[in-house]
Amino acid sequence: MANVAVVGSQWGDEGKGKIVDWLSERADIVVRFQGGHNAGHTLVIGDRTYKLSLLPSGVVRPNKIGVIGNGVVVDPWALIKEIETVSSQGVSITPNNLKIADSVPLILPLHQQLDKALEKARGNSKIGTTGRGIGPAYEDKVGRRAIRLCDLKDRETLNSRLEQLLFHHNALLRGLGAEETNPKEILISLESIASKLLQFSCPVWSWLDEAKKSGKRILFEGAQGTMLDVDHGTYPFVTSSNTVAGQAAAGSGVGPSSIGYILGITKAYTTRVGSGPFPSEQDNEIGELLGQRGHEFGTVTGRKRRCGWFDAVMVRQAVTIGGIDGIALTKVDVLDGLDKINMCTGYLLNGNRINFLPPSITEQSQVKPIYETFEGWSESTVGARSWMDLPATAIKYVRRIEELIGAPVALLSTSPERQDTILVKDPFSD
Repeated sequence: MANVAVVGSQWGDEGKGKIVDWLSERADIVVRFQGGHNAGHTLVIGDRTYKLSLLPSGVVRPNKIGVIGNGVVVDPWALIKEIETVSSQGVSITPNNLKIADSVPLILPLHQQLDKALEKARGNSKIGTTGRGIGPAYEDKVGRRAIRLCDLKDRETLNSRLEQLLFHHNALLRGLGAEETNPKEILISLESIASKLLQFSCPVWSWLDEAKKSGKRILFEGAQGTMLDVDHGTYPFVTSSNTVAGQAAAGSGVGPSSIGYILGITKAYTTRVGSGPFPSEQDNEIGELLGQRGHEFGTVTGRKRRCGWFDAVMVRQAVTIGGIDGIALTKVDVLDGLDKINMCTGYLLNGNRINFLPPSITEQSQVKPIYETFEGWSESTVGARSWMDLPATAIKYVRRIEELIGAPVALLSTSPERQDTILVKDPFSD
């Protein structure tokens, strides 16, 4: 059986939570490999709704093990709160079903303070971060200043690491006119929660290697989407990590050959949160309608999402960059009842047609979408569980998506309910 990596193929919010939960029933282990608590998944299991940010989706199911890999940045207080919330819903979280890489960098209050101060200083040029300290924490990781989970084991090491970290951060905070961080306060706060975190600490790379050798099926769970990738997205309006499937290997400590199938979660239209280019955006009644029907508000932030038509150019780019083998197409039901549906099939830039989203921020803002128009369908697709349940015009729309993006539909989701899923190809099968 193949191990599977799940990634978003747009700007995130594609409905990964439901699909990951659906797949986690077939997996033994679910691994988070990048991002932090800035991305959220909403899982609906029976009559219970779970809102997860850091915890891998698998932990809410019995006999599944969740892993937080080294590529994630962890806010210790947010994680502890999330564990407490999920535990209050009847889910037991113990070292038996949750493993955290001992080398994960930690997000501290000073990261959130700096994040917000920088966004404020940017004014109209703000990136649109969640203010949760993700970016500054990743900067410290690359700058070799990060406090990591393993540092909590030894007070002397922790003190030394904090001195180096605050030498950098307090200089920045002074320059921004913000209050400086007191090292004693941070030290006391970390020591007070150290034991709660260290019980989950594990050399994840080694543990996953043993699990793989014993034949366990592993699901690698990505956050955000390809177009928010720090290298391949709409830079600088991106997240601070690599969101493509290649990061599943680096961010969890397994070799690339450990991943057998890459599934790209893809919404039947397009949404984006925050600032940045959005060629197919509909800042009109269509965009409002899609947002209302799709309940397009962030799981973590509650922010309203910008909505627009499906962008086949962007998704094809994500398929190519991410090595996506097949897609899970979600929220097809949101398009029910529309007379006409547009799909972006190319861009115009300075009068010339191009078939990719250019890296330049100036050119990204100048591209104009080229649309292909489809006849809509009046029938409801909600709850469809086979192709025979879908209107012919809906099938035509889906087939055109496959043709334009160069990847087949492996799963098709027709409601938030996990069973309302049409399975075409099981990603876990060889």
